[in-house]
Amino acid sequence: MLILFYGSIFMIAFAYFGYPLSLLLLSRFRSRPVARRAIAPSVTLIITVFNEEARIRPKLENTLALDYPREKLQVLVASDGSTDATNSIVESYRDRGIELLPVRTRGGKENAQKEAVEQARGDVLVFSDVATMLDPEGLRKMVANFADPAVGCVSSVDRVLDKEGRPGGEGAYVRYEMWLRSLESSVHSLVGLSGSFFAARREVCSDFSADMQSDFRTLLNSMRLGLRGVSDPQVVGYYLDVADQRREFDRKVRTVLRGLTVFFRNLEFLNPRRYGFFSYQYFCHKLLRWLVPLFMATALISNLWLASGSVFYSLLFCVHFGCYLAVGWSWWRRALPVWTPLKIPVYFVVVNAAILLAWWRYLGGRRQVMWTPSQR
Repeated sequence: MLILFYGSIFMIAFAYFGYPLSLLLLSRFRSRPVARRAIAPSVTLIITVFNEEARIRPKLENTLALDYPREKLQVLVASDGSTDATNSIVESYRDRGIELLPVRTRGGKENAQKEAVEQARGDVLVFSDVATMLDPEGLRKMVANFADPAVGCVSSVDRVLDKEGRPGGEGAYVRYEMWLRSLESSVHSLVGLSGSFFAARREVCSDFSADMQSDFRTLLNSMRLGLRGVSDPQVVGYYLDVADQRREFDRKVRTVLRGLTVFFRNLEFLNPRRYGFFSYQYFCHKLLRWLVPLFMATALISNLWLASGSVFYSLLFCVHFGCYLAVGWSWWRRALPVWTPLKIPVYFVVVNAAILLAWWRYLGGRRQVMWTPSQR
């Protein structure tokens, strides 16, 4: 039980801190900078929407403000079976160069993206969510990464803000993820892209899947072609924190469920003889991270067992279990802490609860195709 207890704690720590530390140490001996250069290839910007009449205008105005040659930019809005005024609003922007691709039968985000890819004319395909706002120079800076022939796809840096413009618990967690992506880029390659704003060479999207997570799978397609994915700290996507934490929990479950589907359909990437260092990244960043709820449960159960014969472990279990009770109570009462040092551990437990539920659904045979954008 001591081995289980401390082993579980070690695996949790390694998933979140040991893996980044190994990358940090390796970066001192191995560095793969991106040969960025100002270029202007033809670009198709794909915006996927479903019933976004309340947010589509600001997104289109933000898109039209991008500093990129208009003759080389195709803006394509793929409407996934929208039933509100979304399509008519997009149509009103036709004279300003916005194209509408109405997907009559709702088939999910990736299906709409796949249809848009088939209509795209650009050599570089850029994908963006309606809730994500971009800097005017964002598109130019993103495209500059493709001057490096080894780059197959590029991810933005996410900035999550509350309504007052302050980072919250998710914002702190996202900053951790962005730091980790920066390390991965500097050493070898990303393992996943930001689904809200990413880009890829056209050939990387040649076999775009209609039922698998597009950001994750696009990165894997790049690796198959001998290319890599990078994160550009100069390319930022801004979006507000979610308005309803319960709905955000459901979104996290869907995201992990879709990620598990992609992962287990691409187990070949765990073969280091074929993919080298990326196999280590693939295991640590994805599978090991998704196993953290199992390690948390094992640590709690083994702590309970040890508590029967030790005052120290009894006190430790009281603190251990008490933390979970406090998180559950605050979640049930919807009284989440506003102080970031308290909000981060609450968010950590909630995230891993979502991962655990995603595992339950995946092992039960459920798969996720449909999507409903989070309200922010």
